Order: sequence, then C-alpha cells, then structure tokens
Amino acid sequence: MELNESMVGDAVTRLRRAHGQLAGVIAMIDAGEDCAKVLTQLAAVSKALDRAGFKIVASGLRHCQAAQDRGEEPPMSLAELEKLFLALA
Repeated sequence: MELNESMVGDAVTRLRRAHGQLAGVIAMIDAGEDCAKVLTQLAAVSKALDRAGFKIVASGLRHCQAAQDRGEEPPMSLAELEKLFLALA
C-alpha cells in the first residue's frame, strides 16, 4: 500500500516533531546535559515515533476498509496489517 500525506498527515507531523526532539537529544548529549534530562527527552522521542507508527497502521486499516466497502480488493489484507501493528508493539 502506497502512503500519501492525505492518508497519514498527522503521522508526518508527529514524525517531524520527533525529528526535532531527536536533534535536541543529540545536542543535549553533546553539551554534556544531565542523564535524567536526556533520557526523559529520549523517552518522549520514542513515544512520538510509536504514536506515528500506530497512526499509520490505523490509516491503513481505514483505507483498506473503505476499499472493501466500495467492493474493491484492499491493497493489504487484515493479516498483513496486523503483522505490521504487532511489529510496532
């Protein structure tokens, strides 16, 4: 299934935010920041990435269901989407 921004716009926003957060974490490490502060920010980046991944899977589910409702063959099976979901978990 090909992705486009209309399908996963919110996920792209989350990924851009995570990109900035990750750059901040790297800068914190380079500056010798406190370990606890670095790990707190790293946890925030990790959560943002997870949420973006789940958002993409949810969009895929909606896209496939819409195709099925129109009587079309969905681009991915539910089993394939489930496998992708579990890869994130």
